[in-house]
Amino acid sequence: MKIRFLGTGTSQGIPVIGCNCDVCTSLDFRDKRFRTSAHLEIDGKSIVIDTGPDFRMQMLREGISHLDAVLFTHEHKDHTAGLDDIRPFNFRQNRDMPIFGRKQVIDQIKQEFSYIFSEVKYPGVPRVITHEIDHSPFEAEGIRVTPIPVMHNKLPVLGFRIGDFTYITDANFISEESKKLIQGSKILVLNALQKTPHQSHFTLDEAIEQVNSLDIGEAYFTHISHKLGLHQEIEKELPEGIHLAYDGLVLNLP
Repeated sequence: MKIRFLGTGTSQGIPVIGCNCDVCTSLDFRDKRFRTSAHLEIDGKSIVIDTGPDFRMQMLREGISHLDAVLFTHEHKDHTAGLDDIRPFNFRQNRDMPIFGRKQVIDQIKQEFSYIFSEVKYPGVPRVITHEIDHSPFEAEGIRVTPIPVMHNKLPVLGFRIGDFTYITDANFISEESKKLIQGSKILVLNALQKTPHQSHFTLDEAIEQVNSLDIGEAYFTHISHKLGLHQEIEKELPEGIHLAYDGLVLNLP
């Protein structure tokens, strides 16, 4: 499995418009963060987790020319707003794009992208096949996926485990039942927004605490705010086996 971080930033991205802080003005490429998303290559299949506002530029930057399916963690705009840009894949592959999400997510997509689902469609609109998922394992184009229920304040969010890889974003609570589903992962991706408390995201210390409570190989933090600090400085503070992810980082998992 090849894991590619398409974006590792929070809802505003980094740099934040109009901000002159040290992170937003940093020349380190690791401090430039698109909205959070990931791309997986597994068993010949190409899968994206979330299509945020930067989806088009992420696909162009990484040279991704084929896509088999999209998994959605939840319905917030920074995770769904780029759905329209699946159109080139529809045209190239001459097929509808399978998208997977909870009923609440699919309903929100149908509302915000109503033209996709109109009975009389404008030529060239995105073509999708919706698949409603719950907490039960499912298959996306032949790839087995185990949902990991977490909470984003009061909003239910799904993480995903595929083989020995687990991906969780936008969370501030993971139940003991969900931790059992994560146990044994060789790579865990988890959100770590900033150092100060937040009502719906893990702080850096809280994310480290979550990792330490789990039997996993390595952890990579994502959904990072400019308030967390410079990548090169925060990376030095992290315990062994825990890292900050950055846009364009590629991991290989046998």
